[in-house]
Amino acid sequence: MLSEHDTVLHSWCRQADWSAPTIVGGAGARLHTADGRSILDMSSLAECCNLGHQHPKVVAAIREQAQKLCFVTSSWGAEPRAQLAELLLEKSGFSGGRVFFTLGGADANENAVKFARQASGKPRGQIIARERSYHGASYATMAMSGDSRTRRQVDPEAFGVLRAPPPYAYRCPFGSSTDAECGERASAHVGELIDAHQDVAAVIMEPNAGTNGIVAPANYWPALRAETSRRNVYLIADEVMSGFGRCGEWFAWQRYGEEGRPDLMTLAKGLTGAHLPLGAVVLSAEIAQRLEHEMLYTGLTYCGHPLACAAGVAAVNAYGDEHLIERSRSLGASMMLRLKALQAKHSIIGDVRGGDGLFAVLELVRDRGTRESPEVWPKSPPALRNFVRDALNRDVSFAIRGNLILLAPPLVIAENELDDALTLLDELLAAVQF
Repeated sequence: MLSEHDTVLHSWCRQADWSAPTIVGGAGARLHTADGRSILDMSSLAECCNLGHQHPKVVAAIREQAQKLCFVTSSWGAEPRAQLAELLLEKSGFSGGRVFFTLGGADANENAVKFARQASGKPRGQIIARERSYHGASYATMAMSGDSRTRRQVDPEAFGVLRAPPPYAYRCPFGSSTDAECGERASAHVGELIDAHQDVAAVIMEPNAGTNGIVAPANYWPALRAETSRRNVYLIADEVMSGFGRCGEWFAWQRYGEEGRPDLMTLAKGLTGAHLPLGAVVLSAEIAQRLEHEMLYTGLTYCGHPLACAAGVAAVNAYGDEHLIERSRSLGASMMLRLKALQAKHSIIGDVRGGDGLFAVLELVRDRGTRESPEVWPKSPPALRNFVRDALNRDVSFAIRGNLILLAPPLVIAENELDDALTLLDELLAAVQF
């Protein structure tokens, strides 16, 4: 058999550089390789395996559904599709709303924008998104994403996208001296953008965790909700990464109660715990009512695929039955305390953020006083790439983005496994020099 290195086009890398172990199985927070290793996954792969690997209840649900019905289009009904929609509306408190199923996060975000434009009566209305954000790699979602890696491939203006500076408190683009001030100015700026452009249909933002490594100040999201509500502009919460316990709640916006409730939210990743591809847009009752008697000019052959929806039902039930949302909140707080202690010990750790659930970011710097980065995003410094290599040689997989270490282990990770990984992190950071 030909090597995968020679036959597969791999995403987000130079093909000549791709080299990775072959995974043949997994259990809990561990991946099993073809050469017999057991690797602790400290990133939930692409921050999506919230339930760990091969969760037995999800695997059983997929098997059971496959024996009954693998596929029917959304022109026909399917029991698991109806069950999952009901569960999502219940967990989010979007009573009277509706759910549109997609194949993943990017098409969930694209369709959320379509619905917002249609419901607002602005079919080409502008969309406000954020610099240094990530909403997908299709052309429309690249236009929404403030990602320097794809900037040359797409013109945001052609897709009706306006960009706002991020609530990046550690390096606040507004020159703020406190987190709260940065959150206040960043949210107010979105309001100013809406006022300056009379045809804004929606604002799309990540409420908390994202691969960009920015965790907004606590006051940002409710203030953003207030700015958009005041101007009757829809707010879309991109919960693709932050949903399903990653940030200590079913959905990250719930941390703020009703003050943080968006008009639409997008889901994927943890929706099935990545056991099968599935995304969703959850719409408020108000938006659902506006669309009730209008033609919906959108769709995908595999919308609400029964097999994927059955996995979603089992996944949502597992989060609840195993109290994994609460567990993420508790373990996340403990992890944050350990990381703060590491920051005091290692001068290369400029900032530690996150900790609402099992998600945290370490921003590494050359000099803590000047906050000088060792590399310009999206490049990663060689010392940090060596850190990843050395950790993998010790059977622990860490994720990095530029000068950031992203910690997002499965919510089922054993406490001793998390403790061992953080001990290894401490040891390896001592060897990192910029």
